[in-house]
Amino acid sequence: MTPEQVLREKLRKIEALFGGAATAGEKAAAEAAADRIRARLRKAAGSEKVEEVRFSVPDVWSRQLFIALCRRYGLTPFRFRRMHRQTIVVKGPRSFIDQTLWPEFQDLSAALSAYLSEITEKLIREEVHGETSDAEERDEPKRLAK
Repeated sequence: MTPEQVLREKLRKIEALFGGAATAGEKAAAEAAADRIRARLRKAAGSEKVEEVRFSVPDVWSRQLFIALCRRYGLTPFRFRRMHRQTIVVKGPRSFIDQTLWPEFQDLSAALSAYLSEITEKLIREEVHGETSDAEERDEPKRLAK
């Protein structure tokens, strides 16, 4: 299985977990999980007041993921003029945002970050230089008194 296939499988499993599915892995199971999550959102919207919640997502990849996840569940992410690009505002039931949307995003983002890190390191190792560890740490040189 390629690293991309492993990531796709992991993303489906995470979504199925948040949807409450007993089995996951296939596209149908992931879509069924998304349907269950949307139903949970509708239920919460019917019994709770809708709140405006602001998120700060500085990483461009994570921000794209968060926006896509919001849209997948029928939420419309936005920002007010003059807000920083990393700020995303979502209106929805607080319980859904706190218990479903944000935790699922964190899990998906961690999986995506791990994948991107692995691919980046592999490309650097193969195409730039084989050693990809961090720079070594040294003691600062002693300064002479004036």
